Amino acid sequence: MVHDTLRVAVFQFDLAWENPEVNRTKIDEWLQKANRKMDVVFLPEMFSTGFSMNAAELAEPMDGPTITWMKAKCAEHQLALCGSLIVKENNQFFNRLVFVEPSGEIQHYDKRHLFTMANEETHFQPGMERLIVTYNGWRICPLICYDLRFPVWARNRNEYDVLVYSANWPESRTEVWNTLLKARAIENQSYVVGANRVGVDGSKILYSGNSQLIDPKGNVLSAIADHHKGIIFAGFSYSELTEFRKKFPVLDDADQFVIK
Repeated sequence: MVHDTLRVAVFQFDLAWENPEVNRTKIDEWLQKANRKMDVVFLPEMFSTGFSMNAAELAEPMDGPTITWMKAKCAEHQLALCGSLIVKENNQFFNRLVFVEPSGEIQHYDKRHLFTMANEETHFQPGMERLIVTYNGWRICPLICYDLRFPVWARNRNEYDVLVYSANWPESRTEVWNTLLKARAIENQSYVVGANRVGVDGSKILYSGNSQLIDPKGNVLSAIADHHKGIIFAGFSYSELTEFRKKFPVLDDADQFVIK
């Protein structure tokens, strides 16, 4: 059964560099103070450490402290948490986005497009498959940061209703971020979530945030001013989405292709 309204939030904050405990504590505080019912909370890329290439020191297993903490918080607050972290599995490292439900069920997506300008591909293994999560009847496609530049990977063939980008996207490319998030919403007739961070990381890179929630027509439903910490909320409407797709069936005319 589809819940007509999906209540979503993005937590935009200054990630403590390579300090999972501090970052978990901050998220915990915001979960307590949100004072609003949320179905899903979206977090930035590598929310527990910042965008670090120190994978060997920071990686956690799937039953490690951060995911164990996520499961506990989801159960406590009866919501889902979604964001990426550094995971070690089979002696390999992944920039892995996890979607954790109140029931404790976990699904994950490994970042496909690794950011070569930061040598991410020398530290992490790329993912090879997209993930579509069904939650409260909504189909959610979570992707990670640099994936935003590759529209073929995000192409919606009526497979999802919400497209998510968990990111550490720097201030120097803010205009690209703002433009591409809207483009992905419009071309895929999907709600879009852009979850970014603020502050300066351990590599001296500045982030202005610009997290936002966008509707399928490209309208920004909620956003945060540059360099501000905070939470944004929106209620995504399933009936409005389906009515728009019915009246203007762009997805029916999309090109067919195979990704290799």
